[in-house]
Amino acid sequence: MSKTNESQRTDIYSRITDRIIEDLACGVRPWMKPWNAANTDGRISRPLRHNGEPYSGMNVLLLWSEQMSRGFTASMWMTFKQALELGAAVRKGETGSTVVFASRFTKTQADGKGGEVDREIPFLKAYSVFNVEQIDGLPDTYYHRPDIVLDPVARIAQADLFFRNTGAVIRHGGNQAFYAPGPDVIQMPPFETFKDAASYYATLSHEATHWTAAESRVRRDLSRYAKDRSERAREELIAELGSCFLCADLGIAPELEPRPEHASYLQSWLKLLADDKRAIFQAAAHAQRAVTYLHALQALKSEDLRAA
Repeated sequence: MSKTNESQRTDIYSRITDRIIEDLACGVRPWMKPWNAANTDGRISRPLRHNGEPYSGMNVLLLWSEQMSRGFTASMWMTFKQALELGAAVRKGETGSTVVFASRFTKTQADGKGGEVDREIPFLKAYSVFNVEQIDGLPDTYYHRPDIVLDPVARIAQADLFFRNTGAVIRHGGNQAFYAPGPDVIQMPPFETFKDAASYYATLSHEATHWTAAESRVRRDLSRYAKDRSERAREELIAELGSCFLCADLGIAPELEPRPEHASYLQSWLKLLADDKRAIFQAAAHAQRAVTYLHALQALKSEDLRAA
Protein backbone atom coordinates (compact mmCIF):
# COMPACT_ATOMS: atom_id res chain seq x y z
CA MET A 1 0.00 0.00 0.00
CA SER A 2 1.37 3.43 -0.93
CA LYS A 3 2.22 6.04 1.67
CA THR A 4 -0.57 8.23 0.26
CA ASN A 5 -3.18 5.50 0.70
CA GLU A 6 -1.91 4.70 4.19
CA SER A 7 -2.12 8.39 5.11
CA GLN A 8 -5.67 8.63 3.79
CA ARG A 9 -6.70 5.55 5.75
CA THR A 10 -5.14 6.94 8.94
CA ASP A 11 -6.98 10.21 8.37
CA ILE A 12 -10.32 8.36 8.14
CA TYR A 13 -9.65 6.64 11.46
CA SER A 14 -8.60 9.91 13.09
CA ARG A 15 -11.47 12.03 11.76
CA ILE A 16 -14.15 9.61 12.91
CA THR A 17 -12.50 8.78 16.24
CA ASP A 18 -12.01 12.47 17.07
CA ARG A 19 -15.75 13.06 16.59
CA ILE A 20 -16.56 10.25 19.03
CA ILE A 21 -13.98 11.49 21.54
CA GLU A 22 -15.60 14.92 21.42
CA ASP A 23 -18.97 13.44 22.43
CA LEU A 24 -17.46 11.22 25.14
CA ALA A 25 -15.59 14.18 26.61
CA CYS A 26 -19.00 15.83 27.10
CA GLY A 27 -20.29 12.71 28.86
CA VAL A 28 -22.37 11.64 25.84
CA ARG A 29 -22.19 8.07 24.57
CA PRO A 30 -22.81 8.78 20.87
CA TRP A 31 -24.16 5.30 20.14
CA MET A 32 -27.02 6.07 22.56
CA LYS A 33 -28.18 9.20 20.73
CA PRO A 34 -31.04 7.56 18.81
CA TRP A 35 -32.76 6.50 22.01
CA ASN A 36 -32.01 9.71 23.94
CA ALA A 37 -33.29 12.05 21.24
CA ALA A 38 -36.49 13.74 22.38
CA ASN A 39 -37.86 13.98 18.85
CA THR A 40 -37.60 10.28 18.11
CA ASP A 41 -40.73 8.26 18.74
CA GLY A 42 -41.39 4.61 18.09
CA ARG A 43 -38.98 1.88 17.20
CA ILE A 44 -35.28 2.58 16.58
CA SER A 45 -33.86 0.47 13.79
CA ARG A 46 -30.50 0.10 12.10
CA PRO A 47 -29.79 2.44 9.19
CA LEU A 48 -30.78 0.84 5.88
CA ARG A 49 -29.13 0.68 2.46
CA HIS A 50 -31.07 1.60 -0.66
CA ASN A 51 -32.18 -2.03 -1.05
CA GLY A 52 -33.48 -2.32 2.52
CA GLU A 53 -30.47 -4.24 3.81
CA PRO A 54 -29.35 -3.03 7.26
CA TYR A 55 -25.93 -1.47 7.71
CA SER A 56 -23.59 -3.19 10.16
CA GLY A 57 -20.70 -2.44 12.50
CA MET A 58 -19.12 1.00 12.44
CA ASN A 59 -21.52 2.30 9.80
CA VAL A 60 -24.43 1.88 12.20
CA LEU A 61 -22.75 4.28 14.64
CA LEU A 62 -21.81 6.74 11.90
CA LEU A 63 -25.28 6.93 10.38
CA TRP A 64 -27.11 6.97 13.70
CA SER A 65 -24.99 9.98 14.64
CA GLU A 66 -25.67 11.70 11.30
CA GLN A 67 -29.39 11.01 11.47
CA MET A 68 -29.68 12.52 14.93
CA SER A 69 -27.41 15.53 14.41
CA ARG A 70 -29.00 16.46 11.08
CA GLY A 71 -32.60 15.82 12.09
CA PHE A 72 -33.45 13.13 9.54
CA THR A 73 -36.45 10.99 10.40
CA ALA A 74 -35.85 8.46 7.60
CA SER A 75 -33.37 5.64 8.20
CA MET A 76 -32.57 4.84 4.54
CA TRP A 77 -29.40 6.00 2.77
CA MET A 78 -27.89 5.65 -0.70
CA THR A 79 -25.03 6.87 -2.84
CA PHE A 80 -25.31 9.61 -5.46
CA LYS A 81 -25.07 6.95 -8.18
CA GLN A 82 -27.73 4.74 -6.62
CA ALA A 83 -30.13 7.69 -6.53
CA LEU A 84 -29.50 8.33 -10.25
CA GLU A 85 -30.12 4.67 -11.06
CA LEU A 86 -33.53 4.99 -9.40
CA GLY A 87 -34.36 8.00 -11.56
CA ALA A 88 -33.83 10.44 -8.70
CA ALA A 89 -31.28 13.13 -7.86
CA VAL A 90 -29.60 14.50 -4.75
CA ARG A 91 -30.72 18.09 -4.24
CA LYS A 92 -28.18 20.75 -5.12
CA GLY A 93 -26.16 21.90 -2.12
CA GLU A 94 -26.77 18.78 -0.02
CA THR A 95 -23.73 17.26 1.68
CA GLY A 96 -23.19 13.54 2.11
CA SER A 97 -22.49 11.50 5.23
CA THR A 98 -19.41 9.34 5.59
CA VAL A 99 -19.57 5.55 5.72
CA VAL A 100 -16.65 3.15 5.46
CA PHE A 101 -15.89 -0.07 3.66
CA ALA A 102 -13.25 -2.39 5.09
CA SER A 103 -11.85 -5.36 3.23
CA ARG A 104 -8.64 -7.07 2.18
CA PHE A 105 -6.87 -7.72 -1.09
CA THR A 106 -4.17 -10.24 -1.93
CA LYS A 107 -0.82 -8.97 -3.14
CA THR A 108 2.09 -11.08 -4.32
CA GLN A 109 5.38 -9.93 -2.78
CA ALA A 110 8.98 -11.11 -2.74
CA ASP A 111 9.71 -13.25 0.31
CA GLY A 112 13.40 -12.23 0.50
CA LYS A 113 14.53 -15.73 -0.42
CA GLY A 114 14.13 -15.46 -4.18
CA GLY A 115 10.54 -16.59 -4.09
CA GLU A 116 7.13 -14.97 -3.82
CA VAL A 117 4.39 -15.06 -1.22
CA ASP A 118 0.78 -13.91 -1.25
CA ARG A 119 -0.06 -11.46 1.53
CA GLU A 120 -3.48 -10.18 2.55
CA ILE A 121 -3.45 -6.40 2.79
CA PRO A 122 -6.28 -4.73 4.76
CA PHE A 123 -7.74 -1.50 3.45
CA LEU A 124 -10.34 1.01 4.52
CA LYS A 125 -12.25 3.20 2.11
CA ALA A 126 -14.60 6.06 2.95
CA TYR A 127 -17.43 7.15 0.71
CA SER A 128 -20.51 9.36 0.97
CA VAL A 129 -24.16 8.44 1.21
CA PHE A 130 -27.25 10.62 1.32
CA ASN A 131 -30.40 10.25 3.37
CA VAL A 132 -33.54 9.82 1.26
CA GLU A 133 -34.75 13.13 2.69
CA GLN A 134 -31.93 14.80 0.71
CA ILE A 135 -33.06 13.23 -2.56
CA ASP A 136 -35.88 14.23 -4.93
CA GLY A 137 -37.69 11.94 -7.33
CA LEU A 138 -37.44 8.59 -5.58
CA PRO A 139 -40.37 6.19 -5.77
CA ASP A 140 -42.87 7.01 -3.02
CA THR A 141 -42.08 3.81 -1.11
CA TYR A 142 -38.64 5.20 -0.22
CA TYR A 143 -40.17 8.19 1.57
CA HIS A 144 -43.04 6.37 3.24
CA ARG A 145 -41.71 2.99 4.25
CA PRO A 146 -44.11 1.21 6.60
CA ASP A 147 -42.70 0.69 10.08
CA ILE A 148 -43.07 -2.79 11.49
CA VAL A 149 -44.27 -2.10 15.00
CA LEU A 150 -44.84 -4.93 17.43
CA ASP A 151 -47.03 -4.32 20.44
CA PRO A 152 -45.05 -4.33 23.73
CA VAL A 153 -46.18 -7.82 24.74
CA ALA A 154 -45.21 -9.36 21.40
CA ARG A 155 -41.89 -7.48 21.43
CA ILE A 156 -40.95 -8.83 24.86
CA ALA A 157 -42.05 -12.33 23.89
CA GLN A 158 -39.80 -12.09 20.84
CA ALA A 159 -36.84 -10.98 22.98
CA ASP A 160 -37.48 -13.79 25.46
CA LEU A 161 -37.51 -16.37 22.68
CA PHE A 162 -34.34 -14.89 21.17
CA PHE A 163 -32.29 -15.33 24.34
CA ARG A 164 -33.71 -18.79 25.07
CA ASN A 165 -32.68 -19.86 21.58
CA THR A 166 -29.06 -18.96 22.29
CA GLY A 167 -28.80 -21.83 24.74
CA ALA A 168 -26.90 -19.65 27.22
CA VAL A 169 -27.10 -20.68 30.88
CA ILE A 170 -28.78 -17.74 32.63
CA ARG A 171 -29.00 -17.78 36.42
CA HIS A 172 -30.83 -15.29 38.61
CA GLY A 173 -30.01 -13.85 42.00
CA GLY A 174 -28.08 -11.06 43.70
CA ASN A 175 -28.02 -7.46 42.53
CA GLN A 176 -25.41 -7.55 39.77
CA ALA A 177 -25.48 -8.57 36.10
CA PHE A 178 -22.31 -10.16 34.73
CA TYR A 179 -20.91 -12.97 32.59
CA ALA A 180 -18.63 -15.48 34.35
CA PRO A 181 -16.28 -17.07 31.77
CA GLY A 182 -15.12 -19.93 34.04
CA PRO A 183 -18.48 -21.61 34.59
CA ASP A 184 -19.74 -20.03 31.33
CA VAL A 185 -22.78 -18.53 33.01
CA ILE A 186 -24.70 -15.28 32.66
CA GLN A 187 -25.77 -14.00 36.08
CA MET A 188 -28.78 -11.68 36.21
CA PRO A 189 -30.62 -10.01 39.09
CA PRO A 190 -34.17 -11.33 39.53
CA PHE A 191 -36.53 -10.29 36.76
CA GLU A 192 -38.83 -8.41 39.14
CA THR A 193 -36.04 -6.08 40.30
CA PHE A 194 -35.93 -4.35 36.90
CA LYS A 195 -38.19 -1.38 36.23
CA ASP A 196 -39.78 -3.21 33.29
CA ALA A 197 -39.32 -6.23 31.04
CA ALA A 198 -37.54 -4.22 28.35
CA SER A 199 -34.89 -3.12 30.86
CA TYR A 200 -34.28 -6.74 31.81
CA TYR A 201 -33.73 -7.84 28.21
CA ALA A 202 -31.63 -4.77 27.44
CA THR A 203 -29.26 -5.72 30.28
CA LEU A 204 -29.29 -9.34 29.15
CA SER A 205 -28.29 -8.26 25.63
CA HIS A 206 -25.13 -6.68 27.10
CA GLU A 207 -24.20 -9.83 29.00
CA ALA A 208 -25.05 -12.05 26.02
CA THR A 209 -22.50 -10.08 23.97
CA HIS A 210 -19.88 -10.93 26.62
CA TRP A 211 -21.06 -14.57 26.48
CA THR A 212 -20.20 -14.84 22.77
CA ALA A 213 -16.50 -14.37 23.59
CA ALA A 214 -15.99 -18.02 24.61
CA GLU A 215 -13.54 -20.22 22.71
CA SER A 216 -16.40 -22.30 21.30
CA ARG A 217 -18.17 -19.18 19.96
CA VAL A 218 -16.43 -16.14 18.44
CA ARG A 219 -13.19 -16.62 20.40
CA ARG A 220 -12.65 -13.13 21.84
CA ASP A 221 -9.85 -13.19 24.41
CA LEU A 222 -11.08 -12.29 27.92
CA SER A 223 -8.02 -13.61 29.76
CA ARG A 224 -6.82 -10.11 30.75
CA TYR A 225 -10.27 -8.68 31.53
CA ALA A 226 -9.89 -8.85 35.32
CA LYS A 227 -6.28 -7.62 35.44
CA ASP A 228 -5.97 -4.98 32.74
CA ARG A 229 -8.11 -1.85 32.96
CA SER A 230 -7.60 -1.07 29.28
CA GLU A 231 -8.66 -4.56 28.17
CA ARG A 232 -11.68 -4.39 30.47
CA ALA A 233 -12.72 -1.06 28.98
CA ARG A 234 -12.24 -2.46 25.47
CA GLU A 235 -14.45 -5.48 26.19
CA GLU A 236 -17.11 -3.33 27.88
CA LEU A 237 -17.17 -1.08 24.82
CA ILE A 238 -17.73 -4.15 22.62
CA ALA A 239 -20.55 -5.33 24.90
CA GLU A 240 -22.21 -1.93 24.96
CA LEU A 241 -22.09 -1.59 21.17
CA GLY A 242 -23.30 -5.18 20.76
CA SER A 243 -26.20 -4.44 23.07
CA CYS A 244 -27.15 -1.36 21.02
CA PHE A 245 -27.09 -3.31 17.76
CA LEU A 246 -29.08 -6.16 19.25
CA CYS A 247 -31.63 -3.91 20.95
CA ALA A 248 -32.26 -2.14 17.64
CA ASP A 249 -32.82 -5.54 16.03
CA LEU A 250 -35.21 -6.62 18.79
CA GLY A 251 -37.07 -3.31 19.01
CA ILE A 252 -36.15 -2.50 22.61
CA ALA A 253 -34.08 0.30 24.13
CA PRO A 254 -30.58 -0.51 25.48
CA GLU A 255 -29.40 0.44 28.98
CA LEU A 256 -29.82 4.20 28.73
CA GLU A 257 -28.69 4.83 32.29
CA PRO A 258 -25.06 3.71 32.62
CA ARG A 259 -24.22 1.33 35.44
CA PRO A 260 -22.21 2.82 38.35
CA GLU A 261 -18.96 1.35 37.02
CA HIS A 262 -19.47 3.01 33.63
CA ALA A 263 -18.21 6.35 34.92
CA SER A 264 -14.73 4.85 35.05
CA TYR A 265 -15.28 3.15 31.69
CA LEU A 266 -16.02 6.53 30.13
CA GLN A 267 -12.58 7.81 31.10
CA SER A 268 -10.99 4.54 29.99
CA TRP A 269 -12.77 4.76 26.63
CA LEU A 270 -11.49 8.29 26.14
CA LYS A 271 -7.92 7.14 26.79
CA LEU A 272 -8.35 4.04 24.65
CA LEU A 273 -9.62 6.02 21.66
CA ALA A 274 -7.01 8.76 22.08
CA ASP A 275 -4.21 6.18 22.14
CA ASP A 276 -5.57 3.99 19.34
CA LYS A 277 -7.52 5.56 16.48
CA ARG A 278 -8.58 2.13 15.28
CA ALA A 279 -10.08 1.02 18.62
CA ILE A 280 -13.69 2.10 17.96
CA PHE A 281 -13.60 0.44 14.53
CA GLN A 282 -12.30 -2.79 16.06
CA ALA A 283 -14.86 -2.68 18.87
CA ALA A 284 -17.72 -2.15 16.41
CA ALA A 285 -16.46 -5.04 14.27
CA HIS A 286 -16.25 -7.35 17.30
CA ALA A 287 -19.71 -6.25 18.44
CA GLN A 288 -21.15 -6.96 15.00
CA ARG A 289 -19.51 -10.38 14.95
CA ALA A 290 -21.04 -11.17 18.34
CA VAL A 291 -24.54 -10.09 17.29
CA THR A 292 -24.29 -11.98 14.00
CA TYR A 293 -23.38 -15.09 15.99
CA LEU A 294 -26.41 -14.65 18.29
CA HIS A 295 -28.70 -14.25 15.28
CA ALA A 296 -27.22 -17.37 13.67
CA LEU A 297 -28.21 -19.39 16.75
CA GLN A 298 -31.85 -18.54 16.03
CA ALA A 299 -31.65 -20.24 12.64
CA LEU A 300 -29.93 -23.28 14.17
CA LYS A 301 -32.68 -23.57 16.77
CA SER A 302 -35.35 -23.41 14.08
CA GLU A 303 -33.57 -26.18 12.15
CA ASP A 304 -33.41 -28.32 15.31
CA LEU A 305 -37.15 -27.90 15.86
CA ARG A 306 -37.95 -28.84 12.27
CA ALA A 307 -35.78 -31.94 12.54
CA ALA A 308 -37.40 -33.04 15.81
